Amino acid sequence: MKRDLIVAALPRKNGKAVSKRVVETESVSWRVERLEAQLQKLTELVRDHAEDVDRLVRIVAEDRNVIRQQLLRKHHEKVRVRKHLRDGSAKAGLDS
Repeated sequence: MKRDLIVAALPRKNGKAVSKRVVETESVSWRVERLEAQLQKLTELVRDHAEDVDRLVRIVAEDRNVIRQQLLRKHHEKVRVRKHLRDGSAKAGLDS
């Protein structure tokens, strides 16, 4: 389709110049088609890369959330132990 447009845009003349231009047009047409194919492949690769990055971001966020929850649990456990020790030492101080 694009080749037809390019050929139709060329001026019509008789002789070798026209056949040479048709060959050049076919060469240009082939290059355009090749570039379009490369562009399509590059677009697919970029899309795949973006999907991979999204997956990695989700995985890191999930891991970070798990680590945060573990640290929070440890902190709460330490707070409970300190509170228990404080309550125990306060009771011991009242008993003496």
